[in-house]
Amino acid sequence: MSFFAVWGAIALGYLLGAIPFGLLLTRLAGLGDIRAIGSGNIGATNVLRTGRRGLAAATLLLDAAKGAAAVLLVCGWLAPGVPTVMWLAALAAVIGHVFPLWLRFRGGKGVATALGVLLAACWPAGVLACLIWLLVAVIGRRSSLAALIAVAASPLLVFIFAGPVALAPTLAIAALIVWRHRANIARLRAGTEPRIGAKS
Repeated sequence: MSFFAVWGAIALGYLLGAIPFGLLLTRLAGLGDIRAIGSGNIGATNVLRTGRRGLAAATLLLDAAKGAAAVLLVCGWLAPGVPTVMWLAALAAVIGHVFPLWLRFRGGKGVATALGVLLAACWPAGVLACLIWLLVAVIGRRSSLAALIAVAASPLLVFIFAGPVALAPTLAIAALIVWRHRANIARLRAGTEPRIGAKS
């Protein structure tokens, strides 16, 4: 595998992941800077706090799509048939969302992008992770709790369906997302974490 393919895949994944769709959509809708409300996050959960469900859904889909696009472009163009490089691009896409260069490395929490990555790279694991998120979200009404449980399950799911080649990148993605949720974890423990859809 060439140097260009490896680093090209990482750069492609990062640049796609760093597109701040939540911020762009809310500004286009005339809602100002989404970072000034709620959690200050650029993801779909915080966009939902504006009361604009359509924008929140669009943010969720686009954040997932950019993760999937990173994986699919690497598979089909830069490194077809090389799963190691594909998973590096997947990790880079999540890092790009969490630490986007254009927002001074202050991005989102990476959940939707990670789910998009999983759906494209290992769809059975991605589907199961999405179902886990949905089930916990419906029961617990806390987006952060649903995300943490789905993310925690993803390395095992990927290991089962994709084998050991995907384990290290998926563990890194899970660790990054859990770290980004450290304030949410504290609020969950204190019982002060807001419910899904609560307005700021």
